[in-house]
Amino acid sequence: MATKEFRLPDPGEGLTEAEIVTWKVQVGDVVKVNDVVVEVETAKSLVELPVPFAGTVTALMVSEGDTVEVGTPIIAVDTGGPADQAAPAAAATESAPDDAIEEGKIGGTTATGRTAVLVGYGVKQTEAKRRPRKATADHAEPDGEIGGKHQVRLNPTRLSTSSRPTERPAPAERPLAKPPVRKIAKDLGIDLADVTGTGAGGVVTRSDVETYAHAGSAHTPPVVSGGETREPIKGVRKMMAQAMVGSAFGAPHVTEWITVDVTRTMELVESLKNDRAFRDVKVTPMLILAKAICLAITRYPLINSHWDEAAQEIVVKHYVNLGIAAATPRGLVVPNVKGADSLALADLAAAIGDLTATAREGRTPPADMAGGTFTITNVGVFGVDLGTPIINPGESAIMAFGAVRRMPWVVADAGVEQIVPRWVSQLALSFDHRHIDGELGSRFLADVASILEDPARALLF
Repeated sequence: MATKEFRLPDPGEGLTEAEIVTWKVQVGDVVKVNDVVVEVETAKSLVELPVPFAGTVTALMVSEGDTVEVGTPIIAVDTGGPADQAAPAAAATESAPDDAIEEGKIGGTTATGRTAVLVGYGVKQTEAKRRPRKATADHAEPDGEIGGKHQVRLNPTRLSTSSRPTERPAPAERPLAKPPVRKIAKDLGIDLADVTGTGAGGVVTRSDVETYAHAGSAHTPPVVSGGETREPIKGVRKMMAQAMVGSAFGAPHVTEWITVDVTRTMELVESLKNDRAFRDVKVTPMLILAKAICLAITRYPLINSHWDEAAQEIVVKHYVNLGIAAATPRGLVVPNVKGADSLALADLAAAIGDLTATAREGRTPPADMAGGTFTITNVGVFGVDLGTPIINPGESAIMAFGAVRRMPWVVADAGVEQIVPRWVSQLALSFDHRHIDGELGSRFLADVASILEDPARALLF
């Protein structure tokens, strides 16, 4: 039997490990080249990993929930051919000319000098080599940040398969359970192997997991004296923490806020909901805010910039990649709408809807988090009036949008002031005070507020 081992590829960016989240195949399954076999989580995102060769799965060499280092064999496949052809094939692929390799194939090199590893992704051949790991259990953490410029890409061809480790035994048979049930068990810290399945054929059901959890399993998160629990800091949550600390202490933040009568914005939202051009998208007040920000940036482009400390330059972006902060079970992610300033309102609504839905599912690809220029954080959806947001790394400003509430408001009509109920909200703008002064920040915030107060003013921009 000719068996090839597929090793965990190097994701680049200094990342040296990943967590096995969900196996998509079982022993005995037949796979083709580029078939997705496993879902892994790096410090950047959740990624589906395709296998670079075809055959029959003979062993799953690591279990779900395991965190493994780059280069670790994770799956064995009987390819039906000579076992020692894997490394020469990879080497031949890397040395082939651009026009001799089909673009988009795993291990293929495109005309732009990238190696195709995941569908739609690739790693530059000129990227720096992964830094060596220290011979200790405490490895150096990768440099990186939420919304960073680089993309996480998994590259099977960067790993040699010519030298194989001593054959290791296959793991025990995998408990039967559907992916949602596996996720619940993982979130609760429960090993499915310890749960008795009551479904057809011994399948573990959701109720089985919940019953096991309520029974006080020994596999729930450890409880220490004083009723405390400890949860490892890893993955997206760890990267978020590093990015926020770096931003908060690396750039002098200034935050200004304003209270706005958004009654006309709410009327516009209701009107758009009945417009057939918007029937397939979600229309919310934040959509109007997103458009207002894009318009106001045209007047104050320095808001849409980045302080480059290394080069001692201010980099002004002449495009708006609008970040939408999204809370997920794995931590905060900030995917961004590329070229948001060039989109019509309906297209902007569709793009925001797609980004947030993907983020909540935990499947935001690295490309969607790279290259942001300005961010919105909508704390109002949690019923919060306002907050002081921290600037997303690589940007210079962020806008917080508070809850929209029905409140008494003073309205002047024909010179007569009256207190009437109106829809009212608040905005907070945090900006990098190294190059954005109070006047610029105030004028930008006032312009955004004026559009929310009267959307017709957008015609003046």
